[in-house]
Amino acid sequence: MKKVLLLFVAAVFSFAAFAQLPRAEYPRPQFEREAWVNLNGEWTYTLDLVKTGWERGLMKSEGFDSKIIVPFAPESKLSGVEHKEFISCIWYQRQIEIPAEWSGKDVVLNFGAVYYESEVYIDGKFVDRHFGGSDSFSVDITKFVEAGKKHSLVVSAQSDLRGGRQGAGKQSLRHDPFECMYTRTTGIWQTVWMEAVAPTALKRVKITPDVDRSQVAMEFTMYRNAAGNTLTINVLDGKKVVATETAAVASGSITTLPIKKAKLWSPESPFLYDVEFVLKNREGEVIDHVKSYFGMRKIHTEGNKIYLNNEPYYQRLVLDQGFYPDGIWTAPSDAALKKDIELSMAAGFNGARLHQKVFEERFHYWADKLGYLTWGEAPSWGFDANHVESARNFIAEWRNVVVRDMNHPSIVTWTPFNEQFWPDETQFPRFQADIYTITKQLDPSRPINTVSGGVQTLTDIWTEHHYEQNPERLKEIIFNNGDMFVRAPDVQSRVRGNIGFNRGILNSPFTFPKYEGDIPYILDEFGGIKCMEANPAKDGAWGYGDAAQTKEDFYKRLEAQVKVLIDMSDKMWGYCYTQLTDVMQEQNGIYYFDRGSKYDMERVRKIFQMPLPEGK
Repeated sequence: MKKVLLLFVAAVFSFAAFAQLPRAEYPRPQFEREAWVNLNGEWTYTLDLVKTGWERGLMKSEGFDSKIIVPFAPESKLSGVEHKEFISCIWYQRQIEIPAEWSGKDVVLNFGAVYYESEVYIDGKFVDRHFGGSDSFSVDITKFVEAGKKHSLVVSAQSDLRGGRQGAGKQSLRHDPFECMYTRTTGIWQTVWMEAVAPTALKRVKITPDVDRSQVAMEFTMYRNAAGNTLTINVLDGKKVVATETAAVASGSITTLPIKKAKLWSPESPFLYDVEFVLKNREGEVIDHVKSYFGMRKIHTEGNKIYLNNEPYYQRLVLDQGFYPDGIWTAPSDAALKKDIELSMAAGFNGARLHQKVFEERFHYWADKLGYLTWGEAPSWGFDANHVESARNFIAEWRNVVVRDMNHPSIVTWTPFNEQFWPDETQFPRFQADIYTITKQLDPSRPINTVSGGVQTLTDIWTEHHYEQNPERLKEIIFNNGDMFVRAPDVQSRVRGNIGFNRGILNSPFTFPKYEGDIPYILDEFGGIKCMEANPAKDGAWGYGDAAQTKEDFYKRLEAQVKVLIDMSDKMWGYCYTQLTDVMQEQNGIYYFDRGSKYDMERVRKIFQMPLPEGK
């Protein structure tokens, strides 16, 4: 009885500790193992603003003087730091203990994301380095640790946000937030965790559904190959196995499983098949067990429309910048990620353009579960496309993002760049085409919107940004009195030149490509309406154009703008409204920055769900 009581108390204590751990949920839901340790929570840290930490031997630290809550950036309230000045370098430290039962396994240290250049040390010894602020990365620390023992983990993170060599996204390049630029994110901003893996375990699986042939293809990458290893794949509908196969496996192995009477994934029916991978060695011992899932869905373009599961599908998207008042780039909880999607769907949207930020895997998980279409985008603002180093940094990071997230059925479009032009950036047309080609080689299953609202050289979808508030004028700009989609001069000059995206654009020696009508056209930024009744005037607060004075004025203007777009659905196949929530000084969201209610959501929903004209 006493033993049972002790076990009960231990279980309660363990649950309480889990509940208090920030972002305690498993961070990689499409590739889940049981043997893992979450390293979020309290770390020690020190700022190194002049980068002398290496001279001072900070990598050997057993603990710094100050404390920070990981995975929240030091600029955020949730980190307990709230340092708002530029951070050129920050050092983190914490003790890690390798579970005794991990003996004989490899130990992999995983980082959801660290902005921007990071180095990892164990007990003062250099382990690895990573460049990229938005992509996940893993470090094999097996040679540096011992099962059952404690070690000092030190991580450094450097950022040169204004150097033009790294994507900044919407991080402010000035001291304070301004216009559409917001508080910065430096250092660790997603979950840090360890897992135990067999030396010959699965490293990655690429899952490609084939709706037309009712089958799914899987391509495997192993940590190391081993003769005699076999992999069993079970595809499940609930608890029922609907497809299975066992075969020898090595890196590059591909298997195809038939999915009879496949249940298709869509926003209306977001069905997901579960998958389990069981890897055995030549003696028949299970050496790896991974849980995953996938959705059977097809996305493609045909003529001037986008198709979902071979049917024309009109996308009603919202711009989501993924900022939070207390966490900045990091959601305060897993529930907050889910809530953002639910708020968007309640407002009448069937998806989102995830803007100038790579969203974490848990967001994509909830989008998969709830049936929510997304466009994956890189934080492309802030880098100099003419510079070899910045191009190299972008290519490597973007490749990692595409590989990490391509199994999510909710992602239906890739968008590497936003509002990029080339007035004095002569390499950009070539660079843009290279990124399109690389993305298509990695993932031929999705369309690519290469430059959202910018100059396109090679793209599957044509997109424009127009914030004209007068509905009739908006129609004229887009349709231009029958000469479809000719870019108007005032639209050219609208781009925010004061942050470097419009230098000399009207005098560019290059010929701007024009829309020819043979690919889908989407107005993927419009609206941005600020309402004075909902957001009383404050210093620096803004929206696009003249603000609506009352909520009633807002509803009428919104309805008129959406009607213009819906009426043009024979030529323009979808829209993206700016934006889901207010973000700091940009106060044009459907919701407040704290996700509080701003408008009559039933009325807003009816507007965004306005039916297409008959026969469209």
